[in-house]
Amino acid sequence: MATVKGATAEVPSSRPGRRDAHGNPDWVGAIARRHLGKIAGGVSLGLVAAAAGLAQPALIGQLISAVGSNSDLVLPIVLVLLLFGTEALFTAVQAYAMGRTGERIVYETRTALIDRVLFADFARFSALRLGDIASRIVADTSMLKVALSQSVATIMVDSAMLVGGIVLMYLIDPLLLGVTAICMAVSSVVSLLLARRLRIAAQRVRAIMGDFGADLHRAIGALGTVKACRAESLESKRIGGLALAARRSGIRVSALGSLLSPAMSLGLQASLAAVIVTGMGRVATGSMNPADLTAFIMYLFYLVSPLVTLFMGIGQFQQGRGAIGRINELASLDQEEQVRQDSALADAAASPVDNGGVAGVEFQRVRFAYEQEPALRDVSFSVPARGLTAIVGPSGAGKTTLFQLLMRFYPSQGGRILLGGENIEAIPVHALRGLVGYVQQESITLRGTIGENLVYGEEHATSAEIDRALELSGLEEFVGRLPNGLDTRIGDSGVGLSGGQRQRLAIARMLIRRPSVLLLDEATSNLDSDSELALRHSIRNIASECCVISVAHRMSTVVDADKIVVLEDGRVRETGTHRQLLRTSPTYQRLTSIQFHADQTNDVSLTGRDSLPAVPGGH
Repeated sequence: MATVKGATAEVPSSRPGRRDAHGNPDWVGAIARRHLGKIAGGVSLGLVAAAAGLAQPALIGQLISAVGSNSDLVLPIVLVLLLFGTEALFTAVQAYAMGRTGERIVYETRTALIDRVLFADFARFSALRLGDIASRIVADTSMLKVALSQSVATIMVDSAMLVGGIVLMYLIDPLLLGVTAICMAVSSVVSLLLARRLRIAAQRVRAIMGDFGADLHRAIGALGTVKACRAESLESKRIGGLALAARRSGIRVSALGSLLSPAMSLGLQASLAAVIVTGMGRVATGSMNPADLTAFIMYLFYLVSPLVTLFMGIGQFQQGRGAIGRINELASLDQEEQVRQDSALADAAASPVDNGGVAGVEFQRVRFAYEQEPALRDVSFSVPARGLTAIVGPSGAGKTTLFQLLMRFYPSQGGRILLGGENIEAIPVHALRGLVGYVQQESITLRGTIGENLVYGEEHATSAEIDRALELSGLEEFVGRLPNGLDTRIGDSGVGLSGGQRQRLAIARMLIRRPSVLLLDEATSNLDSDSELALRHSIRNIASECCVISVAHRMSTVVDADKIVVLEDGRVRETGTHRQLLRTSPTYQRLTSIQFHADQTNDVSLTGRDSLPAVPGGH
C-alpha cells in the first residue's frame, strides 16, 4: 500500500473517570478541574474584597463614636477610604480574572466538542440531528462561563461575606441576630425551592432550543425541496410551534428567576423592621449603644446585595447544570476506533507498507445489516490492483454499503475486507482513508472557492497535482474559462455550479490524493452524454494507475469495465465482463434490458415532445 503523508491524526482525549448526574462521563468537569488554580485565585481576590467590605461597617461605627467623643477623625476617615478603594480594586480584578477563566473554559469545551463530533463513530453520528448538535456546541457552551466561573465565584465569595457578616453581627448583639435569622429563614427556604424549580425549567428550555435548532437547520438545508413542495406554511407552523414552546419555557424561567430577588428582599425588609424596632427599644433602655446599633443595621444593609446575588448565582448555576448535562451527553459520542482488532498486523499497519501506490481489494464472506435488515450476505469477490471494476444491481442490493464498509464508516458484522492483503480493521482509519478515495453519490461542495474545495484536506498539494486532477476529471477547460479561475467563489452545496460540475469537482478532489483505490458511487449520475463519455475516458486513464471501483445504475458506464460484479439481495450473483454476463447472467440481462427500454422511452418522449405542434399563444 502507498504510504500516506500525515497518516496519523490527533485523537481526542480519553474518557474522564467521573460521571455527571445523568451518568455521562463528566467532560465539562474534567476541563473545569484543569482551571481550579485560576478559579481559586479569582475566588481569593473576591474574598479580599469581601474582607475589605466587611470591615467598613465596623470602622464607620467607630467613626460615629469618634464624632460623639470629639476624637481625631483623620485616621478613621483614611481607613474607611482605603477600604473603599481596596474593595473596588479587588472586585474589578476578580471580575476580569473570572471572566477570562470562563472564556478559556468555554473555548476548551467547544474545541473538545468539535473534536468529539468530527472523530465520532459515523453510525452514531448519523442518528443525531445537526441543528441540535450546533445548539449544544454554540448555545449550551455559552452557559459555562456563567455557571462554572462567575456563578461559582459569586456563590463562594457571597457565602464567605454572609458568614463573616453573621459572625460580626453576633459579636455586636446576639439577640438582634436571632431576630434577623428568624425573618430570613423563611425567605431563604422559599428561594432555595425556587432555585430548584429554576434548574428544571432551564433544562426544559435547553432541550426545546435543541429541537428548534435541529428543525430549523433541516428546513433551511432543504429549502429548495420545501419550496418545490409548497411546504413553506407547514414548516413555518411546525418550527413556529417550537419557537412558541421555547418562548413559554423562557418566560417560566424568567418568572422563576425574577422571584428569587423579591423573596430575599421581603426577608431583609422584615428583618430590618424587626431590628430597628428591637434595637431602638434596647438603646432607649441603655442596654445597647447607638454606635453598635448603627453598625448592626449597616451590616444588615451591607449583606442585602451578597444575599441576593448569592441566590441569583445559585439560580444561574442551576441553569448551567442543564447545559452541562447536554454538553456531556454530546461529548460522550462513541469515537471511531483507529484499529479495531488486536493482531500482529496492527503494529505493521501503523505505517502501511509502500507497494508502489497500488493495492487490490478483496471481500471475504462480508456480512452487514442495518438494525435487523440484512444488507450484505456473505459477499465475496476480489478487485485487481489496477483496472476498472463495476458493481451493478437493483436498488437496495447493497452496492453503496460495500463502499461504506471499505471506508469503515460502519463496522462489518462478519467476514473480512482486505486492502493490499491486509485486513482494513488493522489499518488506522486516517491511513485507510488516505489510501482509499471515495466520491459519494451526492457530491458535497463547501462554501468557498473552487480551489479551496479542490485541495480540501490536502492543502499541501502542488500545482502539478492540481493540474493533473483537473485534467483527469475534465474540469481543466471549465476552470480555464472562469475570470477568477480556481479563486472563483461558490455558495453552500455548490451553488454556482451545475450538477455535473459539482460531480467532477468531487472526483478531482479525490484524485489529488493519488489514492490506491478510487471508489465512485454513481459518479456519472449528473453528467450529460458528452461529459459522461469524457469522464469514462478519464476513468480508464485513472484505472491504468490504480484500482477503480464504480457503482453504477446506467449500464452504458460499465460496458468497458474490466470486471463487473452483479449484486442482488445482498449477494454476489455473478462476476464477469459485459459480454460474458449478457450470455450467462439473468440478473444482468434484466438490468440491461430495463436500461435499454428506459433509454428508448426517453428518446421517444423527447422526439414526440419536439414534434408537437405549437400551441397558439404559447411560449
